[in-house]
Amino acid sequence: MESSSNKVPKHVAIILDGNRRFAKKLMIKPWKGHEWGAKKVEKLFDWCIEKGVNELTLYSFSQENFNRPKKEFDFLMNLFEKEFKNFKNDLRIEKYNVKVNFIGRIEMFPEKVKKHMHELIEKTKNNKRFIINFAMAYGGRQEIIDAVRKIGEKINNGDLNVKDINEEIFGKELYMNDEPELIIRTGGEKRSSNFLMWQSPYSEWIYLDKCWPEFDKEDFIKCLEDFSNRERRFGR
Repeated sequence: MESSSNKVPKHVAIILDGNRRFAKKLMIKPWKGHEWGAKKVEKLFDWCIEKGVNELTLYSFSQENFNRPKKEFDFLMNLFEKEFKNFKNDLRIEKYNVKVNFIGRIEMFPEKVKKHMHELIEKTKNNKRFIINFAMAYGGRQEIIDAVRKIGEKINNGDLNVKDINEEIFGKELYMNDEPELIIRTGGEKRSSNFLMWQSPYSEWIYLDKCWPEFDKEDFIKCLEDFSNRERRFGR
């Protein structure tokens, strides 16, 4: 029988839901919950390294989130700017050979946020041991549409024959072609919310009632153990 230690998911994705509901529990301004959530993300990196997870994808900001009230939106943009700026100097990047990606329509963000995104991508582009994908201005349907547009351009330019299109060709045009083995959603909702629609057909899902800032190391370990005890059938 395969030991649970051999069944640790190499790629974990998390929908970071419940920041505002957590803030309301504390009777503070709803958007202040995002600060607590950002601190928890910092801890999550260490938990992944410790448990042998090689890749982490975080649903951090959807395209629909651009419709948040201006005060909350501005707060979030300032928070992203600060966190990404600080992350560039995080000693763990070199220690653990961390590669940082941003997946989504990141051109939608203010220049001050994009600047730090691009600098993180450039700084870590040759790293390979641990990969962090921040899904920002992300939407699963939009990702598929953008992939179709890229393929359409290649066909128009004569670089691709329609008959040659298959899942492998299509996957290469997505923001991210890796498939997470485990997806966790915090916050009590039980839906995918347009997250990794192409990449998740055989992912194992775990839904937790805890809000993201309440998620702790014990919860993470329990999710990994739950995954290790499941029999993955891949449609069989």
